[in-house]
Amino acid sequence: MNKFMDETKATESATVKPHAMVDWFIRLIKGIIIGIGFILPGLSGGVFAVILGIYDKLIQFLSDIRKKFLQNIAFFFPVAIGMAIGIVIFSIFVEKAFGNYAAQFICLFVGFVVGTFPSLYKTAGKEGRSAKDFILFAVSTLFIFILMMIGEKQLTAVPPGFLVWMGSGALIGLGVVVPGMSPSNFLIYFGLYDKMAIGIKDFDFGVIIPLIIGVVVCVLMFAKLAAYLFRRYYSEMYHFILGMVAGSSLAIFPTVVFPAFHAERLAASGLSFFGSLLLCVVFLVVGIIISYLFSKVEEKYPREEIF
Repeated sequence: MNKFMDETKATESATVKPHAMVDWFIRLIKGIIIGIGFILPGLSGGVFAVILGIYDKLIQFLSDIRKKFLQNIAFFFPVAIGMAIGIVIFSIFVEKAFGNYAAQFICLFVGFVVGTFPSLYKTAGKEGRSAKDFILFAVSTLFIFILMMIGEKQLTAVPPGFLVWMGSGALIGLGVVVPGMSPSNFLIYFGLYDKMAIGIKDFDFGVIIPLIIGVVVCVLMFAKLAAYLFRRYYSEMYHFILGMVAGSSLAIFPTVVFPAFHAERLAASGLSFFGSLLLCVVFLVVGIIISYLFSKVEEKYPREEIF
């Protein structure tokens, strides 16, 4: 009897362990995608945090850090590693290739959004929908779309410094709490985006440290408010975020993708107009397929199994 029980336990541990490892790896990949979203022009880490199912748990954790502290640290550890990897790798990539192939890679990440939008819409309606929710969705979609269109060009060149980088970090932190807001776009408008990417790539702690301080301070300040609003107004908040995601995704095309088809950029990329357009479509479809398959893997290995 004891031998049978031991074999049963061994079998259970053998089945649970791979699930835990797969879940850890999934969270690492999610962190990489979220990290890239932090510095990807046109999108935000907050958008990907919502789409990838990280946002709610993150806001709950940050709004009350002492509650289930060790459990939350264990959960977010691979996410944090992934975010660091995504930010550093993409900062290197920005300088090397992103300028010439901006449209294609933006389309890839828009594909991620499109592929998971039905799931996000379903989540938003989990507690029902009302006419007010649809109005809020429409208003927030229009608001973020107009905001991004107004700020399409660089407004002014701001000289970088410790306080400026702290403010930039606060913008990134706001992009975590308010999904749909693209901090990278604002940094581009103020002439700070390239300098930030180079600073991260070169591990310039004069840039990295104030950025981190700004992110942490901003997120901690607003996480408790966000958690309260979600508890009190779940449906309204989710439809607001849904509109922010939709509006920012739509605004990407006239603000980021279409300008990438300028003759000088096409020449630099070595692609013809139709070649560049075809590659954009391919990247968009690949993004949709990846996000769909990603959601299927999550269904097979649900997070709850490791807690």
